[in-house]
Amino acid sequence: MIARIPTATVYGIDGIKIDVEVDIAYGLPAFNIVGLPEASVKESKERVRSAIRNAGFEFPGDRITINLAPADVRKEGSSFDLPIAVGILAAMGVLKKDTLEDHLIAGELSLDGSIKPVRGILPVALLTRQEGIGTIVVPVGNGREASVVRDIAVLGADHLLEIFHYFKGEGSLIPFPGLDHGTQGAAAPDDVDFSDIRDQGLAKRALEVSAAGGHNIIMVGPPGSGKTMLSRCLPTIMPQLGYAEAVETTKIHSIAGLLGPDRALIMRRPFRSPHHSISDAGLIGGGHVPRPGEVSLAHNGVLFLDEFPEFRRHVLDALRQPLEDGDVTISRVNHAITFPARFMLVAAMNPCPCGYFGDPKRACTCTGAQIYKYRSRISGPLLDRIDIHIEVPPVKISDLSRDRYEEPSAIIRERVAGARTIQRDRFNGRNIHANAQMSARVIRKYCLLDTSARTMLEAAVEKWALSPRAYHRILKVARTIADLEASEAIAENHIAEAIRYRALDKRLTI
Repeated sequence: MIARIPTATVYGIDGIKIDVEVDIAYGLPAFNIVGLPEASVKESKERVRSAIRNAGFEFPGDRITINLAPADVRKEGSSFDLPIAVGILAAMGVLKKDTLEDHLIAGELSLDGSIKPVRGILPVALLTRQEGIGTIVVPVGNGREASVVRDIAVLGADHLLEIFHYFKGEGSLIPFPGLDHGTQGAAAPDDVDFSDIRDQGLAKRALEVSAAGGHNIIMVGPPGSGKTMLSRCLPTIMPQLGYAEAVETTKIHSIAGLLGPDRALIMRRPFRSPHHSISDAGLIGGGHVPRPGEVSLAHNGVLFLDEFPEFRRHVLDALRQPLEDGDVTISRVNHAITFPARFMLVAAMNPCPCGYFGDPKRACTCTGAQIYKYRSRISGPLLDRIDIHIEVPPVKISDLSRDRYEEPSAIIRERVAGARTIQRDRFNGRNIHANAQMSARVIRKYCLLDTSARTMLEAAVEKWALSPRAYHRILKVARTIADLEASEAIAENHIAEAIRYRALDKRLTI
């Protein structure tokens, strides 16, 4: 007797429908799984056997063949346990096959028959809706996550026996009502706020421009000048995630196993801060079965790289593709997986190895050669991909103790949201979300300069021998500054401010 149970596997950040076909035939006792199963799927045989027996059923002593179709897609993970067990019960005749129709099932089994949560349920739930399947049955621990998807019924189970009684019509599973962006409420309050930062007016303004246009930024300053705190405040002035952005961000964290049982939808923009000892696979993603790296976990948020020159050169150079394209492709012999990686890069570095070059109060102990070697760890092509370069000076103690008004993040966020609204209307119908993503052709259309502004920009390019990419970066930043003022035209003062944000281009000599 053959039973067929729909389930899914995750490929990249998307789900792929898999049919679990179960055949029980007369013959010598055997239990085989075919269809390109990975080791974790092959091991499910012992979990399923013990779970069925400990749930009070007699495990068949015949020849059992499990086919995971389509057979040319590699299967990985423990979510096949539950559909395999249900398929065996249906093939035994314990459950009627027609009662299983219009149900997609996924979950991991313990040896006692209890059901454990698994990774990547959100992509599976999205696939359920896409395939027109009305109901998804998941572990209770994954119920809230799956309920983010609209227009499907989400049922949670804690034990294999609950599944059995539900399909026999003798019991019910735990329903999870649909949740969406609107019903999640406001994001949790932030731990930091721009009003907590004293002075540093230039750095705050640069971060506002960065958030308004989605521009990458690098901050150069001595230890203790506040670079890390400024970076952690950046997500507080960025617009709230929309529903589509929140779902896409949550999918990535779900696949990586970073979504807790109490989190249904990620509402706050991610802030990732990996250590400088990270490998290229940890930053970009990789592994035998490719998993998202830090650049993808920072999708729609901020990737903060402190001590920027301390990262290995090849690790930093691996950032070029995601910074340029907004995604990262990991290739293997038989397949390639693309993960989204549209993030804002915030880098921080000292001006020299000791950290005090240019400090008016502490003497620098580095030689010119040491400073040059330190800065040259960041390649020119990578630096060209960072729109804003600023210097962050040390804060005076008198400024810290002074009681003065500092703008809170909420007010700055309103200005940023206004500029983003202008950009959304401008790029309507294009695959562009912010000024930082404009191509050269789009720049020519929307970054028109008057004579004085063009003369100023050309003089700066000539003086500091800027590359064509740096020239375009200045135009993008100037466009954002104009948007913050709701100005259609890019004026000379906008260009002047944008040029001010190219500090590393102006200090190439020691």
